[in-house]
Amino acid sequence: MQTSLFIAKLLGPSFLIVGTALLTKPEAFRVLLQEFIKSGVLLYLAGILGLVGGLALLLTHNVWVLDWRLIITLLGWVTVVRAIGTIFLPQQIVSIGAKLIEHRSSFVIAAVFDLMIGAVLSYFGYLA
Repeated sequence: MQTSLFIAKLLGPSFLIVGTALLTKPEAFRVLLQEFIKSGVLLYLAGILGLVGGLALLLTHNVWVLDWRLIITLLGWVTVVRAIGTIFLPQQIVSIGAKLIEHRSSFVIAAVFDLMIGAVLSYFGYLA
């Protein structure tokens, strides 16, 4: 449980900050995404870093219980799968990124998702 609390305290505020930034500065993130998907090196680096981060999360927290801790485990698995996709299917990632850039609502949806995850993890990490 201590590991779960530590990770919640680490990821909760991180998600809250990213979600707030996405909500308040969507154009800045749109420009960042445009630059990111143009660079094969950045895509590969993001894949490797995501893989390392996701595996670290899973190695320390692969807890399959039906409570808030499942969120952390699912984030780890999603991160690993997304990282593998980024490494092996970079063109598909570029295509997805280009579609996200076209739809202004995608940044709002991502922001709301990040804010919700951040709020839940922060609550359980710091308050519960």
